[in-house]
Amino acid sequence: MINCNSPALPQLMADSAFDAATRRELDAFLTREQANAKLHTTIHNLTTMCWDKCITSTPSNKFSSAEASCLTNCVDRFLDTSLFLIKSLQNRRESE
Repeated sequence: MINCNSPALPQLMADSAFDAATRRELDAFLTREQANAKLHTTIHNLTTMCWDKCITSTPSNKFSSAEASCLTNCVDRFLDTSLFLIKSLQNRRESE
């Protein structure tokens, strides 16, 4: 199996007999898959962080109103912070 995060992958693609269109398609596919992996990692981290913060009792088949409210607020604050950081970095990059 090929490791998509391997630094040798671009060289493997360059050394192979793929035409330019196929290389572009593979590159686009790898970019999408890497973005997908980052998204899954972020979701996992968010789930872990908010669960550890908000679920303080033994889980049952339904969240308490305090737990549900905490989870909602935790996710909202995480998303707000992420968007703020992205916009700040974009503004900084544009001003340079």
